[in-house]
Amino acid sequence: MGTHHDCDVLIVGSGAGGAPTAAVLAEAGLDVLVVEEGPWVDQGAVTPFSLEQMERQYRNGGLTVALGRPSIAYTEGRCAGGGTEVNSGLYRRPSEQTLERWREGWAIRDFATGDFMALCDEVESALSVQTVPGRHTPASERLRAGAAALGWAHDEIPRWMTYPEGDDAESGQRQSMTRTYLPRAIAAGARVLTDTRVDRLIVDRGHAFRAELTDAEGGPVTVDFADVIVCAGAIHSPALLQRSGLRGLIGRGLAVHPTVKLAARFGEAVNVSDDVPVHQVKEFAPELSFGGSASHPGLIALALTDAWSTMRDAITAWPEIAVYYAAITSQGRGRVQALPGFRDPLVTYRLTRRDRDVLGRGLARLTQVMLAAGAREVYPSFRHAPIVRNRADLATLSDRFSATAASVMTVHLCSTVPMGDDPEVAAADSHGRVFGTDNVHVNDASLLPDAPGVNPQASVMAVALRNARRFVEARR
Repeated sequence: MGTHHDCDVLIVGSGAGGAPTAAVLAEAGLDVLVVEEGPWVDQGAVTPFSLEQMERQYRNGGLTVALGRPSIAYTEGRCAGGGTEVNSGLYRRPSEQTLERWREGWAIRDFATGDFMALCDEVESALSVQTVPGRHTPASERLRAGAAALGWAHDEIPRWMTYPEGDDAESGQRQSMTRTYLPRAIAAGARVLTDTRVDRLIVDRGHAFRAELTDAEGGPVTVDFADVIVCAGAIHSPALLQRSGLRGLIGRGLAVHPTVKLAARFGEAVNVSDDVPVHQVKEFAPELSFGGSASHPGLIALALTDAWSTMRDAITAWPEIAVYYAAITSQGRGRVQALPGFRDPLVTYRLTRRDRDVLGRGLARLTQVMLAAGAREVYPSFRHAPIVRNRADLATLSDRFSATAASVMTVHLCSTVPMGDDPEVAAADSHGRVFGTDNVHVNDASLLPDAPGVNPQASVMAVALRNARRFVEARR
């Protein structure tokens, strides 16, 4: 027979969209059931950015690919709290220009900039968003110093962290969803069901009333509900909707921030394997930005793999090496397609010629920053890349670079169920109700009309609070 649950609202997913949604609805007195495909892993139970964390808290061990030329590797959290548990916690509000572009281009109503920024204020208070109170990690300081030497605009990005008074960047505790909004939801009566996958929603003439699930042992579970809010992320929210018979524009507008990487070796120890730099270079934003990546020894080896025959000897010096990235705002778009019989959807992405050119320029400029910061050697991540030791080697790097030879990846995924009142470009209305339904909602990164040019999770959480409160008002 299997297990059965009933609730007022089923929330699929517990990340930056699902957790705030659950807290708002549960605190309003609704009977909320949150279903999370991954496990609950307490903060501190695994080392951040370690291979163990990738195995336990990432989907497919952190290795998933959007097919294209080049293919783009992407990562997704698969655990209670979603991506907020596994990412660096860097927080950046969307610009006023971005909000205006979304409002005008997709006809989003009730989307005033002042109201949105007030929601960002609320998120920042709830998550203790702040800058590092003490010293920064060596890798972060190197990035700052390189940008300063070139006279390029740069700043420190705040994080959702708390710090012991007077301490430094390595002593913070990430204020992820399992420390903030999920405990709030549970305290208000929400139930959280982990290690359980929602396979499909049963929809009859635009009205969903039941979900079919599978538990960790493969057993069947059903949930009956009055409303469902899908917050499974920009890949798996559209895939679930498609498996449930909902199509239209769903899954067609995937937008990401493609990145290329390099490893830089300095003359002293700079590596902090369980943290990331908090400085970013914004001289060429929003088209292009530079930052620091996780630099666990295994990830350094991965950064050297594309030109392993040339660069493999550097791995023994890993304490002196840190990994950095160049991220672009892409003009290309991708697609998510659920396929019968397959657990994960087919994801494709097409970079434009402009995108490929900007990636090349970005890698060259990032290399300049590293040389200005005092790097002895720079190891770009693309096939047949040269080791760069001075400015003269930059010409060789630029001549050899090809986006199809690079290890392009992203951690920012959005725009697969864009919101707005213009059905020509949007798949859900201005508050996340899926067109063609009366009780199926989306409330995660899928709703963002395009990639914001910064870490999207501030936008996701603010949108989630906005839409959840509108949902409560409409229900009353």
